[in-house]
Amino acid sequence: MIGNEAPDFTLKASNTGEEVTLSTFRGNKPVVLVFYPFTFTGVCEGELCAIRDDLTPFEAAGAQVLAISCDPGPSQKTWADQQGWTFPVLSDFWPHGAVATAYGAFNEDRGCANRVTVVIGADGTVVDWFDTPDLGTARTADRYAEAMAKL
Repeated sequence: MIGNEAPDFTLKASNTGEEVTLSTFRGNKPVVLVFYPFTFTGVCEGELCAIRDDLTPFEAAGAQVLAISCDPGPSQKTWADQQGWTFPVLSDFWPHGAVATAYGAFNEDRGCANRVTVVIGADGTVVDWFDTPDLGTARTADRYAEAMAKL
């Protein structure tokens, strides 16, 4: 996947109600796709709150963060509103997991996204892709910093 053009998609941002199309960022800014397994769960909440609390590495790289799960939009909206996330939280609910599948992030056994991050350069090319060994392991700030350095 690294070095290839990122698959385009359009998903609704549960927290803003707007449709987000990946290709609209091409030529403008890098994008960081943060796939997470489940809304209202501890590890996922911790990860997204850590991003909320320190957007510095992403802002320094000029990157837009897009959080994506296969959960339905209404649940995501409630959760995002409660947590005060300003980055779009996208629902890949239907067709279920289509975007996660396109990025090698869909967990067939659990019916959710794995904990995968995809970093896409402003030219639309995937510059980094990383995951964690299991759904219960959080990504680290160091790994995000390493990925942002590739932009």
